[in-house]
Order: sequence, then C-alpha cells, then structure tokens
Amino acid sequence: MKIPRALTIAGLDSGGGAGITADLKTFHALGVYGMVALTAVTAQNTLGVRAVQEIDPAIVEAQIDAVAEDIGVDAAKTGMLSSSPIMEAVARAVRRWGFPLVVDPVMYAKSGDPLIRADAMETLKRVIIPIAKVVTPNAPEASHLAGFRIETLDDARKAAKVIAEEYHPEIVIVKGGHLTGNESVDIVYFRDTGEYRELRAPRIETRNTHGTGCSFSAAIAAGLAKGLDPWEAIKTAKEFITVAIKYSLPLGHGHGPVNPMAWLELRAYKFDVLNEMSKALEIIEKNSELIGNYIPEVQSNLGYALPAHYAHDINDVAAIPGRIVRYLGKARPSGPPTFGASTHIARYILTAMKYDPEVRSAMNIKYDDAVIEAARKLGLVVSSYDRRQEPPEVKSREGASIPWGTEQAIKAVGRVPDIIYHLGDWGKEPEIVILGKSPVDVVNKLLMILNYVGKR
Repeated sequence: MKIPRALTIAGLDSGGGAGITADLKTFHALGVYGMVALTAVTAQNTLGVRAVQEIDPAIVEAQIDAVAEDIGVDAAKTGMLSSSPIMEAVARAVRRWGFPLVVDPVMYAKSGDPLIRADAMETLKRVIIPIAKVVTPNAPEASHLAGFRIETLDDARKAAKVIAEEYHPEIVIVKGGHLTGNESVDIVYFRDTGEYRELRAPRIETRNTHGTGCSFSAAIAAGLAKGLDPWEAIKTAKEFITVAIKYSLPLGHGHGPVNPMAWLELRAYKFDVLNEMSKALEIIEKNSELIGNYIPEVQSNLGYALPAHYAHDINDVAAIPGRIVRYLGKARPSGPPTFGASTHIARYILTAMKYDPEVRSAMNIKYDDAVIEAARKLGLVVSSYDRRQEPPEVKSREGASIPWGTEQAIKAVGRVPDIIYHLGDWGKEPEIVILGKSPVDVVNKLLMILNYVGKR
C-alpha cells in the first residue's frame, strides 16, 4: 500500500492557526502523511507577530534532504521563507529531489506583519516561483508580483498571466478572498495552454480567516501527493478551504483560525449522529405499541443535531423523512434518518442549543395531562409556553413561532427543560416535546414517563 507523503516547508505559528500547524492538520484531514522542514519560529497569536527566529538555511536544507532520502516526498509546499539564503537552500533541495512544489508566496501575516525580508522579494521571484508547479498568491501578493494593483477579476486575470509569463510557474492561482462580491472567485491560469478557469464559492462573512492561504496551498499539495491531476487537486482544495472557513474557530481577540479539521470532523460527526439515531429508532420499534398511543395527528419526529460548532441550521439536524407515524396502532419510522429532514423538531433543538449546547436532541408526542403529571413526579423539569400570547410580528414571520415558544419555556425555568409543552392555538394541535442530550436519552425519557403512566 502506497501512503501519500507531503512536506511543508514553512514557519511555526505559536498560535497554531497558520504555518506548519495548519499545513499538518490539512495533510492529515485529507489522508496524507505530513512532514516538516521548519524555516522559522514565530511568537505569534491572533493579534499579530511579536518575534521571529529564522532557522539556519543549512538546517532547513538538511531537513528536506533527511525526509526525502528516507521517507520520500510525493509533493511539497512552501510557506514562510523569510530570507534569501533560506530560499536558495530550499530551491537547491527541491531541484535535487524533483518533487512537485506548491508555493504560497507568503509576504505578510493576517495581522499585516511582514514575514519576508524586503531584500528577499526578488529572490522569491527569481528562485522560488520558477520551480513551482502551482503558485497561490492572494490579491495583494499578486499585485506585488505583477507590478500593478488588483481590484477586479479582470485585474486578477491579467496578473495571473503576467506572473506565469514572467516567472514561469506552471499554474498561477490568484485568490479572490481580498476582492469584493457575494462570491469568492479564484482565477486559475495554466501557462502551457494559456487557459483560464475560475473557482467560485459563497463568500463567508467571518473575521476568523487566519491560516486560509496556508491551508489552501497545503490542500493542493495533498491532492498532488495523492496522485490527483493539478486541476482536481485545486478544485478539492477550494472545497476544503470553504468548509474550513465556514466552520472557523472564534479563538483569541484578533483574526481567529480557520478549521482544517472540519473536513474530517464533519464526516465523523455525521456518522455518529446517524448511528445514534438508528439506535434510538431500534428502541422505538421495540416499544412501538406503547409509543404508538402517543403519536399526534401531525405525527412525531425525532431529531439529533451535530455538535454546537457545526450546527448552523436545519440541514445540520438529522430527523426522519416523513416522520414517525402511527400504523396499525404502532409507531413506525417512515424511513432512515436524514439530515435536513425536519424543520419543526429541528427548530426546537437549535433554539435549545443556544442555551445549552449539550441538549442536541428532541422528539414531539401528542399532549396528555397524564404525561405532564408523570414527568413532574419523576423529577423531570417541565415548562410550557402559550401560543395565544405569540406576538403578531412572530406569527407573521415564517419559522419564528417555535424558536419564540422554546425561548419562553426556557426563560420560565431558567434552563433548558426536559419537557416543553403548549396547549395549541387556532389550527395548532397541542403537543409535548421531550429534549435530551442524545436521541437514546430522549427515547429513554419518553419510555420512563410512559411506563410510569401505565403503572398508575
């Protein structure tokens, strides 16, 4: 079995958001074994760079040689190369071993602090960029390399061609993160064919973008290490960085880091959510006759959200398409759990999570006084809201009723309760909603209550 191997030749960000830490997270999230040739140590956080200590160029070169001659390098990327001697050392090693190189022409940190000496700018152009398979400047970096200010997509296209023709990398990507518009558009230029392509993604409004360039270039290198053709590697990297920005981490007091692990964690958490839902549905099926008596006219549903950091909207909550129905007196799920299958129960969960991120699951059943009484006698926290008191501006806004009611019930008891109920309104059936940390927790609460009712 061939294990893809990628090398990052870059600096250390002590804040963990950029540099080799971001690169290694990216490599491993994409299934690539990551290695390091450290070029500098920075004392850095989300607010800025406080100090820099460069690594001896001979040690930088020796690190590359050491991993290449023993482990092997399928692709590499460069990040912070702060001096001409370090660049010369890196170029010698890359030419010696011949692996494909992705160059992120790092000039400034997210805070604006310089990460390259002024006298090394020409060395970057003359020595490093010409050996690149792919070079990934953002708009300010591309402006410096091309010699004119980039403000539009047409400017980016012109700059990509100038960089390719003047410095001879195979592929130039002028990234669109610094430009304006509803989309982030990257311009990709292939020098051999003169072809332009575009990569588009929705622009995500967040200040937490530290490490974006590092993670994007590392993702391209990871794709090349896995044997993808350059275009496929670049497209995957765009998808990867979009996810990393969407689920970026609000850490520190400045620009928080992007989240390369989101690519991996989302898949793992979704698997866990569906697995836990399946366990809960098995319990429901084993107790289908008992639960069937409490399915309301609008049917029931059971939902479970991703962990709080990943639960942004109803598409991040798994539920049952077609709901849980009463068929021949028994509770029957209409199908397997699916993300985005419920708006009703998902709104209860997402609202509850704003007050307690651990409460990620809920199920609705029909209203019964005996259920409420039993829940209280069992020591569960019960709260309610009155739909008749719903303000007109809430009633008139699609999807606002349940969040409003849930918040009223939570505020009434000062915490997220185990049970929320309402007695309905014109055209609205009364219902009980059971909340818990997981779907198994919710179903077990339901069975505890129903068994207590049955013993009376």
